[in-house]
Amino acid sequence: MPTAAEVLVEALVEQQCDRVFAVPGESFLHVLDALHDHPTLPLVTCRHESGAAFMAAADGALTGRPGVAFVTRGPGATNASIGVHVAFQDSCPLILFVGDVARPMRDREGFQEVDLPAFFRPLAKWAARIDDPERVPEYVARAYATAMSGRPGPVVLALPEDMLAQGCTARVRPCVYRPAQPPCPDAVGTMLQMLGDAAAPVALVGGAGWNAKARHYFQQFAERLGLPVATAFRRQDAIPASSPVYAGSLGYGPNPELVERVRAADVILCVGARLGEATTDGYSVPEPAAEGVQLIHVHPDPEELNSVYPAALAICADPAEFSESACLWVGEDLIGFDAGQEAHAQWRRWSMPPAPRHALDLARCVGLAGELLPPDTIVCNGAGNFAGWWHRFWKYEAWPGQLAPTCGAMGYGVPAAIAAALRHPERLVLAVSGDGDFLMTGQELATAVQHGASLIVIVVDNGSYGTIRMHQERSFPGRVIGTDLRNPDFAALARAFGCQGVAVRTTEEFRAELAEARGQSGVRLIHCQVDAEQLAASGATISGLRGES
Repeated sequence: MPTAAEVLVEALVEQQCDRVFAVPGESFLHVLDALHDHPTLPLVTCRHESGAAFMAAADGALTGRPGVAFVTRGPGATNASIGVHVAFQDSCPLILFVGDVARPMRDREGFQEVDLPAFFRPLAKWAARIDDPERVPEYVARAYATAMSGRPGPVVLALPEDMLAQGCTARVRPCVYRPAQPPCPDAVGTMLQMLGDAAAPVALVGGAGWNAKARHYFQQFAERLGLPVATAFRRQDAIPASSPVYAGSLGYGPNPELVERVRAADVILCVGARLGEATTDGYSVPEPAAEGVQLIHVHPDPEELNSVYPAALAICADPAEFSESACLWVGEDLIGFDAGQEAHAQWRRWSMPPAPRHALDLARCVGLAGELLPPDTIVCNGAGNFAGWWHRFWKYEAWPGQLAPTCGAMGYGVPAAIAAALRHPERLVLAVSGDGDFLMTGQELATAVQHGASLIVIVVDNGSYGTIRMHQERSFPGRVIGTDLRNPDFAALARAFGCQGVAVRTTEEFRAELAEARGQSGVRLIHCQVDAEQLAASGATISGLRGES
């Protein structure tokens, strides 16, 4: 009779899982042993549970099926919780399996015991414990269904150590898929009528359930109408930057002309996006219930509709199904707009790097990266002001082309890039990190080397927690505390991990090293030593915030 752990692994295989990220723990040794017999289900051994969870979250974002991670109880689970939070706010499917204390030890404060379902319930779509080995196939199938349906998100399942060793006679359940959610035809017709009557419409796209199909059909739909299309925060690959109606992205540091366009819109078509705090700049672009604005909100989760923003027309549908329906409904009698081309021209001006102002000028560096790297490069970043230059000046052309945490979690970039490099070895993968951001999960370079991932890592080192330093200078000019950093030699650190590592101090040095890295394989790290005066992609500087210039 197979053990529950062996049935669990068979269930994962049936659900098309083809990669597992983990930090090994004694609480799920039986699962590790079962994986030993499945060479087609490789195990990626990570160096920290947050890295494993980040990789699984990124893998889920790349494939549309849940990324899978295993960690142990207590400290392993709490370390992994940041990745669960990212998956929740990013609306991407993830299943985190956590080895738990044996059932007789529960509620005795056993070794590393945590009430795992209670701990993860606020962070996940579903958190549960499998106490009965006969129900393992049921729980795994339900976990996949829950993680993918509606608004995708994370599921956490606790696995008591003794349960995994028990025999199991239950058969694995068939592979589950995301259910179809076509829009109501009457609603699509109403939406087209509202757009036809609009004087200044704009679309906002990207988010839950967005995929290549949604991208393809919505682009056709918007271009036929000449409808300006903005993307939600860190969803810039939702439509190609080359599209003649692409208007840029909302979020932190957007184009002021785009902000005014959204505020002046009389109809806003929002597809897939939650209209959360980051995308709307604190619920101000647009304002909830703004007078004279009709919101058409399309989202796969009915609970998201009318939750913060009242919708004149709420459509509960999968973004891809909606986009295909909308595209097929567009007829020749619908009057198009010239606003799309105008908005695209505004974005092109905004995304052009200005004249260099610093020895190693980040705006110019991103412009050079756009010239040197292929357009289908997958750009992965964590959190910090350093990301603003890439959000503004990089042209996200391919799908998937951007992996970035909408919740602003530091340390996401390197693990996400490793997951992307393993998933898409045929494409160039770029991790962009700040100095503070990199040292959250930089040890995962060892994971990349061990598993043969090929990627370029750019570390932007200004010796500071730059975002917090910016807010600090705005609120308390010159009173710096807690934000200065004393950093290692990142290039030497990379070489110690078995990577290639170089340091640059000027834009021309960056150009030369990036061009060389482009033609190589393995892990290549470029340590960019920049002046802390260069605070943000908006052009903000420390001296400017202090009123010195």
